[in-house]
Amino acid sequence: MEVCGTHTMSIAKNGIKNLLPKNIRLLSGPGCPVCVTPNHQIDKMIAYARQEDVIITTFGDMIKVPGSSSSLSREKSLGRDIRIVYSVNDALKLAENNPNKKIIFFGIGFETTTPTIAASLKDAKERKLKNYFVLSTHKLIPPAIKVILESEEVKVNGFLLPGHVSIIIGRKIYDFIAEKHKIPCAVTGFEPMDILRAILCLVNQTNNCKEQAYLSPKVENCYKRSVKEKGNQAAKDLVNEVFEVCDSEWRGIGIISNSGLKIREEYKEFDVEKNIEVKVEPTKENPACICGNILRGVNIPSDCALFGTTCTPENPVGPCMVSSEGTCAAYYKYGS
Repeated sequence: MEVCGTHTMSIAKNGIKNLLPKNIRLLSGPGCPVCVTPNHQIDKMIAYARQEDVIITTFGDMIKVPGSSSSLSREKSLGRDIRIVYSVNDALKLAENNPNKKIIFFGIGFETTTPTIAASLKDAKERKLKNYFVLSTHKLIPPAIKVILESEEVKVNGFLLPGHVSIIIGRKIYDFIAEKHKIPCAVTGFEPMDILRAILCLVNQTNNCKEQAYLSPKVENCYKRSVKEKGNQAAKDLVNEVFEVCDSEWRGIGIISNSGLKIREEYKEFDVEKNIEVKVEPTKENPACICGNILRGVNIPSDCALFGTTCTPENPVGPCMVSSEGTCAAYYKYGS
């Protein structure tokens, strides 16, 4: 199982599944931050967008994700001020240039993007900005892997671990997977040869552990050119200064303990939930969409009755078809 949307796309784009023997099956896990963001958080951002004197800023993938009854894209078409940004610094500039507007940034992402959001909050504090706010829906990968392993819903024989995330948090943090759950792992990059090499490492580990009982699974670093044992300490320190760990809801999985990040009390003036009241509509899910099952590896996109017919990139029903890292989008664009 890969738990990185960029891996999912690279595997599909390069036809890696077709190169493997039939006894090796690749599954996509909850590796897309857009996809795991639950409906109620999207509904909340839509509710903020409907307020006066508000500019919503977000990365491009989030704008088309359907909420319970609307999307940011639809709200934009109705005249709400919603802008796609390519960096959180764009949102900071908007706050500086529009002092009479409330600039709200939809903070999504895993450990890769969180340091940049933390830096923006620290920067906003130093600049004494009063109109910059963040809705923090950031999530942490290791607790999600732990839940997948403990649920035993899917039999995973090995993990392809995310390269970008691991640059920040390091290789060592995954040791619990091998030591406690006896599952081999490989941290890898995103080129086809990176992924194939990591798969080979997992196969070799599996075979060696079967043949030599004294051997134990381990977490191999197949991306040493970028990933270090303990990651990027400066980035981790910055995140810990601005955010604190909290429980968080994941689409298709539910509440995972200690899997999210909320803004610390010292930076509460930038926490939109503590500064701007909003009434959010009751959350509704599309019962026909199986995105949650796909994120857990229980199903693949072609199992969904909506896939490729009712649900397409032009008319997405669920976030797995919206995101450029979504499993459904990968299957639709490149085939299964």
